[in-house]
Amino acid sequence: MNRITEFFVGLLFGLGLLLSGMTDPAKVLGFLDLFGTWDPSLAFVMGGAIAVGFFAFALARKRTTNFLGGALHLPKATQIDQRLVLGGLTFGAGWGLAGFCPGPGIVSMASGEVKAAVFVAAMLVGMVLYEVAERTWHRPQAAH
Repeated sequence: MNRITEFFVGLLFGLGLLLSGMTDPAKVLGFLDLFGTWDPSLAFVMGGAIAVGFFAFALARKRTTNFLGGALHLPKATQIDQRLVLGGLTFGAGWGLAGFCPGPGIVSMASGEVKAAVFVAAMLVGMVLYEVAERTWHRPQAAH
C-alpha cells in the first residue's frame, strides 16, 4: 500500500511540475534572466513551494513517523558551510545552463524530451563522481 501511495504522490508532484511550467526550460531560463526578458511567473510557484515546505517541516518536527508509518529523517545540519554553498552554486549553475533541475528534468525525460534525457544522464554521472570523490577524500585513515 505504501508504494501505491508513494506512486500517486509522485504522480501528483510531476503533474504540478507540468502545470506550473517548471518542465519548460525556456520558461525557467526566462525566470532566471533578471536583466533580459524576465518572466516572474515562476516566483509564484516557488513561493507556493516555500509556503508548503514551511508548514510541512513545522508539522514534521512534531512527529516521529511519517504519514505512512515509516521513520522520519529530518535534516540535522544548521550551519552554512562550504559544502552547502558549493552545492547551491553547482545546482544553480546547472539549472541556469540547462533550464532543468532534478524533478522537472525527470518529468520531462519521461515525456520523451531528449534534452532532459541528456540532463538526467549528466546528473547521474555527477552523482556518481560526487560519491567517488566523497569516498576518496573522506576515507577513514588507517590506524598507525
